[in-house]
Amino acid sequence: MRERRLAREIALQAMYAQEISGDSIKVVETNIIDNSEELPEELKSFARQIFQSTTLHKKELDQYIKAKSENWDFERIAVIDRLVIRMAICEFLYFDDIPPKVSISEAIEIAKRFSTDDSSAFVNGILDAVLHMIAEESGIPRQEE
Repeated sequence: MRERRLAREIALQAMYAQEISGDSIKVVETNIIDNSEELPEELKSFARQIFQSTTLHKKELDQYIKAKSENWDFERIAVIDRLVIRMAICEFLYFDDIPPKVSISEAIEIAKRFSTDDSSAFVNGILDAVLHMIAEESGIPRQEE
């Protein structure tokens, strides 16, 4: 699964570009994902799925973040941190083939690489709380491994 990290990183770059520019999903997808020379062709599909799903469900995903970041003004959460958290929550909800612990671990590593020194702990805390909330809402324990 480690090779998927690069796909997640490219998807994060696409999410950031879309968030800042306001360009359409298709324009950003073409410019960032399709034109990525470092991302092997077989991983572009995964990057597109993560990017599209996270972008299309942005409002829903943000509600989870807001619910578990009560002591933080949502708008003041670093953009990269918000995007990384959104992506992982999207995986929890819409990618049943990815164990939640993998999503959390990947999010922490990506936050370490692209955000501040404190981001990985913040991302971990929010994602853990959101995962517990999703499990309680669904009444079904989430797969831990």
